[in-house]
Parts: sequence; structure tokens; C-alpha cells
Amino acid sequence: MCRSIKTLRPPVLPGEATEDDIHAAALQYVRKISGFRAPAAHNREAFDRAVAAVAEATAELLDSLEVRGQKRPAASD
Repeated sequence: MCRSIKTLRPPVLPGEATEDDIHAAALQYVRKISGFRAPAAHNREAFDRAVAAVAEATAELLDSLEVRGQKRPAASD
């Protein structure tokens, strides 16, 4: 259960973080802070909501970061 959460931003991670990368990091974070590798049935819904919220916040953060020396992709209209 105690594997490290990887840095998900370039240049540490080559390319963009995938949804799977983000979900895995969110799952690891929630496991660590909750102390549950797999929650009991009565805690499953709360656990899954937390993973989804952390994944959403992580994706938003990664989308907002500006990495020095790298241009942000132009927004498409």
C-alpha cells in the first residue's frame, strides 16, 4: 500500500498525465490518509467519492500549471 505517489507534471513525467495516472495517484492518496487499502462496504461510497474529488482536483491543478520553459498548448475555439 505504501508506494510513492509519482509527480505527474512534465518534465518529471514525460508527456501529459493520463486519466489512469491521475486516478492511481488519487486512489493512493485516499488509501494513505484513510488507512484503508480496500474500505468496508459501508465506507465504499465515501471512499469512491473522495477518490473522484481528489482526481478532479488533481486534473484541474495539472491543467492550470505553467512549467517554466514549456509553452502551454493554445486553447482551441
